[in-house]
Amino acid sequence: MVPTLQISNEGLQKGDFINGYIKDPIHNIEYTDSIFLLFKPRSIDKFRQFLDNEYERTKDIVEDYDYKDGYIVVVYKLNMEFKKDFDLIKKGEYSSTSKKFQKLFPSVVKIIKNGLHKDELSLQCRIFNKTLDLVEFWEKEFDMQFNTNWEVWRGWKEEDEILNIDKVRNYVE
Repeated sequence: MVPTLQISNEGLQKGDFINGYIKDPIHNIEYTDSIFLLFKPRSIDKFRQFLDNEYERTKDIVEDYDYKDGYIVVVYKLNMEFKKDFDLIKKGEYSSTSKKFQKLFPSVVKIIKNGLHKDELSLQCRIFNKTLDLVEFWEKEFDMQFNTNWEVWRGWKEEDEILNIDKVRNYVE
């Protein structure tokens, strides 16, 4: 859902973006139709510049707040133009999302393999389009024939989408 916010990749990198979440149970205020972006900036000055630019760029920032150990959360209101797509994602129906939604995600990513730079289809593109390589992967993984009605990615697990700052700390640090 993060790409629907239209934040530049450079901005996310500048802020040392970690991940986006649908809610933060520790935070006292609950927001609907919002996303909680978690950052752990190495440079608070670069992050402050990023955040100032974001406040100028969009009116969709609801709040920002800090956790100890340098973690910062920025809460954005989601673009409800994509509500149907968000609902489809939550149902695990990735290939049914709109083309407009899908275009917000990069179709190609640059990777380094054996010291060489290479362009590959992004995971999101593979999931949206049920690419043959993912179909073959799952057929081999589960030793069964793929049904074309199936999606090629696991379903939405809400507990994985909720910010657990202690779990993040254990993973990141």
